[in-house]
Amino acid sequence: MALGTATAPYELRFDAGRACLDLLSTTHPEERLDSVDVLRAWITGSGLVPADTPLTHADTGWLLAFRELRAQIDRLVRCRPRPGVATYDLALARVNDLARTAPPAPRAVRGEDGQLLRRLDGPPGCAALLAVVARDAVDLLTDPVARAALRQCEGDNCPIVYLDTSRGRRRRWCSSEVCGNRERVARHRRRAALSRA
Repeated sequence: MALGTATAPYELRFDAGRACLDLLSTTHPEERLDSVDVLRAWITGSGLVPADTPLTHADTGWLLAFRELRAQIDRLVRCRPRPGVATYDLALARVNDLARTAPPAPRAVRGEDGQLLRRLDGPPGCAALLAVVARDAVDLLTDPVARAALRQCEGDNCPIVYLDTSRGRRRRWCSSEVCGNRERVARHRRRAALSRA
């Protein structure tokens, strides 16, 4: 489901560089986590679980919990830590609390062809999956190198935050295929309009 362009609300993107940042991307250009089915697709697409993990037990409570975690991570990523800022401190406490839960336990099992495959020990619970994303956010926020590589997309009206791991740290857009392409098309149209004038 990770598509090169994001034109429909059900398309999900996984190009921000971290699972916690990919979760933030689900608000643009509009709410994408609008159903349990989309949440299941996001959980699988983000790599939180192996592709064939059944998530039929996910319900609307999961959807609300992931949206709430997304809001807390957004506060932490977009704000600079300053002592005494209540919203930041509350978001930090909530993310830390969610990170305490043990993540799903992986196992290596033989596939039909004899190759080892990653499987989960049992159906993952919501708290365990939230813990994976919360731990990813804790790792990101406590790593000075990674935190320094956080960028906001320079695309027109794009609020996506991504991890810039490009050579020279010169990446400008959340996705070259989405925002970068829009910028190149706009630049071409401006040049064409100037040449006609």
